[in-house]
Amino acid sequence: MDDEDAWQPGIAAVTLFTEDLETSKAFYEDRLGIEIAFEDSESVVFRFAHTLVNVLDASAATELIAPASVGGPDAGPRFQFTLTVDDVDAVCARLSARGVELINGPMDRSWGVRTACFADPAGHLWELASPIGDG
Repeated sequence: MDDEDAWQPGIAAVTLFTEDLETSKAFYEDRLGIEIAFEDSESVVFRFAHTLVNVLDASAATELIAPASVGGPDAGPRFQFTLTVDDVDAVCARLSARGVELINGPMDRSWGVRTACFADPAGHLWELASPIGDG
């Protein structure tokens, strides 16, 4: 197997650290409408198509990433997840109706994509994106 083939299955899971598990759980479940795939006292897992998003209590993250340290929410965003959707404006309208506040957008980007961005309660950024025109 060459290096390129090793990555073909894609990203199986992403773990997000949060200081308030219950608030984050409610955001993904109630505001985004994503069903819980797994839950225990330290984490809640949501399935986004073929990728699991594990929302983990930051106090439990230390063991997971040791000897690295868990950064606090005051460090500012260092990444953004992008979800491809058919209609950014329609999804933004549904999210706004559920109380999700947009950080920016919807807007047309110079690279041919319409985008909008929001954050979860722990400050993780999510972008909605759809091609403009023929893409």
